[in-house]
Amino acid sequence: MSEGSKGGLLAFGQVVIGPPGSGKTTYCQAMAAFLGRLGRSVAVVNLDPANEALPGPCALDIAELVTLPDVMGSLGLGPNGGLLYCMEYLEANADWLRERLQGLRGHYVLFDCPGQVELYTHHGALKNVLAQLAKWNFRLAAVHLVDSHYCTDPGKFISVLCTSLSTMLHVELPHVNVLSKMDLIEQYGKLAFNLDYYTEVLDLSYLVDHLASDPFFRNFRRLNEKLVEVIEDYSLVSFVPLNIQDKQSMRQVMQAVDKANGYSFGDREHRSLEALMSAAVGADFHFSSTLAVQEKYVQSQDKALEEEVMDL
Repeated sequence: MSEGSKGGLLAFGQVVIGPPGSGKTTYCQAMAAFLGRLGRSVAVVNLDPANEALPGPCALDIAELVTLPDVMGSLGLGPNGGLLYCMEYLEANADWLRERLQGLRGHYVLFDCPGQVELYTHHGALKNVLAQLAKWNFRLAAVHLVDSHYCTDPGKFISVLCTSLSTMLHVELPHVNVLSKMDLIEQYGKLAFNLDYYTEVLDLSYLVDHLASDPFFRNFRRLNEKLVEVIEDYSLVSFVPLNIQDKQSMRQVMQAVDKANGYSFGDREHRSLEALMSAAVGADFHFSSTLAVQEKYVQSQDKALEEEVMDL
């Protein structure tokens, strides 16, 4: 904590966003436990009015202000319209949020946000709430979770890239895109390219060529080429792979977020981190490292290359 430009104490944290089922709530609980082991005072704030079954402790819950079932019942709205209304209601009652957050000063705050994509691509309510947090001296980074299984489908991966880019431009926060559930990625199919190709978003023309081999996508080649041009022209989107049961993976994401929001930890936390990383594996974290996925694809490509050389 340090003095902000307006005389208040700075507070650091993460705004965890992403589509439904991407693992936002699970990530918040896992990251809170990981940072807690390093000595950070962490508070989880639930800003999802549809999240009624919280799996762990929550320092602040938007359900104290508004819930999605109440809005749908009283106003006759569907789930999507109800969520938009809830965020507009939160924006209109920003004083309530500010008062509740005053009690969390001194904590590193994880904001667990709703899973409706419109909130992050073009609707203004949540964006305005985040802008208010910045005025209240919160230094936040957006952590955008995307389910890693989209990498196994080139068409869906291009869609994910477009959504991620739109989110980065709309939310206007330092941004870390995360491929979640890396330990489950191969349950959905084999990757067409190296893992690095997807995390670093390398030359996407190969992805368009791969799509063109599918009769369904062949007629949309021109459209896909233009979408890819937009993504590459901005050159903003890249991903950090995440397996929440892997300490190395959690550390990588934490360091990316700390770099994005400007958080700097002291010697005590550094020593705690080194002790945690060197400790024997316990029940909470397992070394099913995402590197194993990368190594597998590197080895398979090397083998394929050797076979081609032998054929020659």
